[in-house]
Amino acid sequence: MKKNIITTLFILVVFQLTIAQSENLKWLDVELSNYKYPYPVSTLNLKIQEQDLKMAYMDVTPNNYNGKNIILFHGKNFNGAYWKTTIKALTNEGFRVIVPDQIGFGKSSKPQHFHYTFQQLAQNTKTLLDTLNIQKTSVLGHSMGGMLATRFTLMYPKIVDKFILENPIGLEDWKLKVPYKPVEWWYNNELKKSYNGIKKYQLVNYYDNKWKTEYDQWVNLLAGWTLNSNYKTIAWNNALTYDMIFTQPVVYEFKNITAPTLLIIGTRDRTALGKPLVSEEIRKTMGLYSKLGKSTQKAIPNSKLVEIENVGHLPHIEKFESFIKPLKEFLKK
Repeated sequence: MKKNIITTLFILVVFQLTIAQSENLKWLDVELSNYKYPYPVSTLNLKIQEQDLKMAYMDVTPNNYNGKNIILFHGKNFNGAYWKTTIKALTNEGFRVIVPDQIGFGKSSKPQHFHYTFQQLAQNTKTLLDTLNIQKTSVLGHSMGGMLATRFTLMYPKIVDKFILENPIGLEDWKLKVPYKPVEWWYNNELKKSYNGIKKYQLVNYYDNKWKTEYDQWVNLLAGWTLNSNYKTIAWNNALTYDMIFTQPVVYEFKNITAPTLLIIGTRDRTALGKPLVSEEIRKTMGLYSKLGKSTQKAIPNSKLVEIENVGHLPHIEKFESFIKPLKEFLKK
């Protein structure tokens, strides 16, 4: 009885805190002009698909530059800002770190209409590197960024000297288990998003119901957009990228990667696209990163697997030291 009372009180406190936080939520501009990134942001003008678009990016070169570069690809529910501690750690080691916001994300353009493909986003990134006169780089991708990093590495193998995946999605082909839903379905789901819904999703799926106040900022970034009168544009871009993820698997091409590869996998992760659309029985077979990491390591030639126990989808946020140590060791070899 006492345990139940304590649990109930805890839930009430969390609920009240959540309400207080949501009431203090800050309205955010579509291109986050009123949100400060950890390092100076530049923009690249792109003329693609008959549109003039802007791609935002951070380019951080340390005073002790060692001549080596690394580009960081963000996940779907994030932008370049969440790489703050990773940028600092890598620049301390002498690496030049390039962190783009892909079109449709962060401070980059949110087009009204756009044909999203991983190939297009990879080509945009290649244009950025050409503009910066970077001919060789390591590539690190997290979550959706892992799928993009994979496509980039397959398209431009001569540019990539080392390849790193941190809890990438796309280690399985969800089309084999999940019924297809049109873009409009994803769009309507996005329109329903709220502070409470976003936080609940991250609490359950990213952090195993163990919340820290430092995680609030990543909820606020997404929830702040829902207050914008142009949120429909953001929601539409989000829906288009869901369709891209679902219909453009990379899992069958891991065997073609030639760069030395490091997989950093938080084994508690259960992220998988389309779980609400399948039965409980099928759902239990999806997003099993303790198995997916091993199968992916076997599929990619010349690859190494580092598993981080009791960590979910965001090792570089949830358990930074366990993430950055093997990354630095791999990059120095």
